Amino acid sequence: MIIPPGHEFHSSRGAAQLSLKKISLIGVGLIGGSWMRAIRQANECQTIMGCGRQLENLEKAKQLGVIDDFTHDPAEAVEQADLVVLAVPLGAIENIVRKIKPVLSSKTIITDVGSAKGSVVDAVKNVYGFVPTNFVPGHPIAGTEQSGVEASFVTLFNNRRVILTPLEDTSEQALNLVKHLWQVAGADVIEMEVKHHDSVLAATSHLPHLLAYTLVDMLAHMESNSEIFKYAAGGFRDFTRIASSDPTMWHDICLANDKALLPILEQYIEQLQIIKEAVSNNDSESMMKVFQHAKESRDKFVG
Repeated sequence: MIIPPGHEFHSSRGAAQLSLKKISLIGVGLIGGSWMRAIRQANECQTIMGCGRQLENLEKAKQLGVIDDFTHDPAEAVEQADLVVLAVPLGAIENIVRKIKPVLSSKTIITDVGSAKGSVVDAVKNVYGFVPTNFVPGHPIAGTEQSGVEASFVTLFNNRRVILTPLEDTSEQALNLVKHLWQVAGADVIEMEVKHHDSVLAATSHLPHLLAYTLVDMLAHMESNSEIFKYAAGGFRDFTRIASSDPTMWHDICLANDKALLPILEQYIEQLQIIKEAVSNNDSESMMKVFQHAKESRDKFVG
């Protein structure tokens, strides 16, 4: 069984001996596949077991060398695993955790790659009644608009941030192992409190995806949509690129992080109203003020 809070988690792996016998990757796609490629390249694991629903995707993952073997059964996948990586859509995590709970070893470390940490923590609590000490919530701030294991590549996390959101009772050994495996993938690992993570990501990631999807959907419903998309310039392509991301994944993220997403969405609507009034009133000064401040802020913090 999983170790509950208040109990010490022991591992035979020392800080300098982190080579794992088996990793179980549940959800073999872009993020999980890229992480496994990096871990394999660093010789940090002997065997990687994949688990998913689509046979063709799993066969491709094995052919590409991302995994060594695969199964459709999560419980079978995690047997004798040192590490379990949950890389499925947020809406599927509770069901997966419920399936693997009866067969997990007390030494098995679990982590995830979900974009909303509060919902992941709640899903685990719904199954166990608590958050096991050897569960390490995580979120890599990396990706592309592509999905599936064929889109994975070994350098995806180079110089990218990975946020870990350990809880008060999280095992230090479990945290250090997960942190190490992200670092060997080239990532800059930072730690953050769960609620703060969800608030920050609602503004910087979840809202932009919501806007991109909404804009493309709006234009696609216009009668002249074929002409609109035909003459779309680079700015449109840059802004809407993320609308080609996996709809299921982002549907789950927006529902899972609604409490943090709604306030920032309201602020954006208010800002749009300001711009609308500036355009309507031919208010050049107000419009320029917004544009100039936006440029200066992006150049300072992003550029």
